[in-house]
Amino acid sequence: MADIAFLLLVFFLVTTTISMDKGIGQVLPAIGEELEVNPKNITKVLVNATGQVLHDEELVSLSQLRTKIKNMLAQNDKLIVSVKTHPQTKHQVYVDVLDQLKQAGATRISIAEPDI
Repeated sequence: MADIAFLLLVFFLVTTTISMDKGIGQVLPAIGEELEVNPKNITKVLVNATGQVLHDEELVSLSQLRTKIKNMLAQNDKLIVSVKTHPQTKHQVYVDVLDQLKQAGATRISIAEPDI
C-alpha cells in the first residue's frame, strides 16, 4: 500500500506543471538597433512623480488618454507612443498607462529613458 502511495506521489510531482507569472509582454530591440522615425508619427506620454499623465504636454485622465490614442491611431496607423516616466512614479500608475495604451489598440509603444 505504501509503494502505491509513493508511486502516485512521484507520478503527480513529475506530471504537474507550475504556472509562472509572465509579466508585461514587451519586445525590446537589440542594442544599437536605431531607426529614424518621422516626428509626425510620434506622440509623447509623460507620467510625473505624483502620477499625473500628460499627453503631448496636456494633462489628461487615463480614460481620456485611451480615447485620444484611439483617435490618433485611426488617423495614423504608423503612430508610435513614447512613454516616459519620472523615476519616482509608482509602478502601478506606469502599468495603468500601458494598459490604457493597449486597450486603445497601440502596438508600437516606445519606453523612453526617464530624465534624471
